[in-house]
Amino acid sequence: MTRTLATSHGWVAQGTALCATALADADLDAPSSLPGWTRKHVAAHLSNNAEALGNLVHWARTGQERRMYTSREQRNADIEAGSQRPAGELLQRFQQTAQTLAEAMSELTEGQWQAQVLSAQGSPIPATQVPWMRSVEVMIHAVDLDAGVTFADLPSDFLEELCAEDLANSETDPQVHGPLHQRAAYLTGRPYEDVLTPDGKPAPPPPPWL
Repeated sequence: MTRTLATSHGWVAQGTALCATALADADLDAPSSLPGWTRKHVAAHLSNNAEALGNLVHWARTGQERRMYTSREQRNADIEAGSQRPAGELLQRFQQTAQTLAEAMSELTEGQWQAQVLSAQGSPIPATQVPWMRSVEVMIHAVDLDAGVTFADLPSDFLEELCAEDLANSETDPQVHGPLHQRAAYLTGRPYEDVLTPDGKPAPPPPPWL
């Protein structure tokens, strides 16, 4: 499929709801499925990401440059600091930052959506990429919370788009076969099963995923 702003906004809403439910029902001090991160780290990162993407929305709306993060080191320090907050505060902040980002995106005009901004890696992108970037964050990290959501619970159209983009951006050629949700897990560097190469062999480790 070819994603649109409307489909990306829909995935943001779905992923946000999955994260909110998982965060509300889980022990946030427990480990996530990401090495070295508790669920509090994931929650803090999701809120920080909403604010970072909000910087790009501000840039697109006003023309005033505002990068996602001042540096990778500051990004990591902010996540670590956020992970020390009480669970209730983290949940409230997740909901507030998600709502603020959604409202900011809803105010962009058609022309502002075409404005060029920079990704966290410094690559020029149109502002239309922002909702897709947020959908990837909330969908995949809903799984990373390890609180009951799996790749099989994510919308199939989202998973198809995710796999297509990962393959298009890969410097290697990780053409693999298997169930859609398992291929998505494989291509994003998450635990997977039943993913094979075209000749039927077990898939090799995938390239790094950002």
